[in-house]
Amino acid sequence: MMEFEYSQALKRLPEQFFAKLVKKTQALMEAGHDVINLGQGNPDQPTPAFIVEELQEASNNPKFHKYPPFQGFPFLKESIANFYQSQYQVDLDPNSEVAILFGAKTGLVEISQCLLNENDKVLLPDPGYPDYMSGIALANASPIHMPLLEENLFLPDYDNLSHEDLNDAKLMFLNYPNNPTAATATKAFFDETVQVANEHHICVVHDFAYGAIGNSDEPPQSFLQSKGAKEIGIEVYTLSKTFNMAGWRVAFAVGNPSIIKALELIQDHYYVSIFGAIQKAAKKALDDGQESVEQLNQLYQKRRETFLQQSEKIGWHGGTASGSFFVWMPTPEGYTSEEFANLLLEKAHVVVAPGNGFGKAGEGFVRIGLLDSEERLQEACVRIEKLSLF
Repeated sequence: MMEFEYSQALKRLPEQFFAKLVKKTQALMEAGHDVINLGQGNPDQPTPAFIVEELQEASNNPKFHKYPPFQGFPFLKESIANFYQSQYQVDLDPNSEVAILFGAKTGLVEISQCLLNENDKVLLPDPGYPDYMSGIALANASPIHMPLLEENLFLPDYDNLSHEDLNDAKLMFLNYPNNPTAATATKAFFDETVQVANEHHICVVHDFAYGAIGNSDEPPQSFLQSKGAKEIGIEVYTLSKTFNMAGWRVAFAVGNPSIIKALELIQDHYYVSIFGAIQKAAKKALDDGQESVEQLNQLYQKRRETFLQQSEKIGWHGGTASGSFFVWMPTPEGYTSEEFANLLLEKAHVVVAPGNGFGKAGEGFVRIGLLDSEERLQEACVRIEKLSLF
């Protein structure tokens, strides 16, 4: 069988750090062990029935059996604009400030290809979502890491970045509520970000994947709620977490028209938009789904409280859980992130994500996904307690 050499772009792609963790987990499960998997970010709840029913009905419409418009149906863009107005009081032009995406991951990879040339500099959160690096690698650009430290509430400290790095950077990725640290951002921080981006001519891409998931009566802050944010950046929002639609692959970007135009241009060459019936169901979710979102938020709040209470009982202190459906927990003394994660997997059959998989500054932490029942979260802590680590 003839083998063909990969392109340099493919060779630059980072290794999928968590692939070996998934293989170990699968091996234990296939061997018959009861594994509690808290290591992934895949929602465990089904898509709400009213959204599924909308898809079923729309699938029977012959209109949606044809190619959809390249840039998506106007009815979905209008619902996105209405959603942002009702939830965040942000005005959007659906024709020029909204782009429909095949999942947020796609847009977050594409944006680097849209705006970066070889050796361009990108400000990147560390720790951060690993797939930001995928787009950067494909563009052959260079990351400048912004450490997210506990003493700074896991927010970048722009004062600690060099003037040269800020001047060189063309793009900045942010993500709040944050994966993996579960931290949230304030309006004051986003206001400062707009100021820094304006001063240094940086495009800001805010990944708002967990925008609906907080732990208080105050919903997470949208970047676009800060004055001037739309002039210097975009926000990427997915229905995966808000409506448990991870498998549907539907998301959108909103904000600066020139960036939206670039995303739509590259997608014109990749895709012919999303199946129209899925777009119709996405519209239904955005228009009528707020009650289901509130119920989901309450579910995660209970799970968050249950896990933190149980971890405190076993002496595992210091978790961060301000937003998202994760908890960011410190490793016990004497263990690296990977050593601790391997120990929990092998001895307790509990899967967690080692923090160093998200970047150098993630060392010393593990990420817990609140994606199982309260009983299973308690059981995970009971198993961990038996290892006498705390």
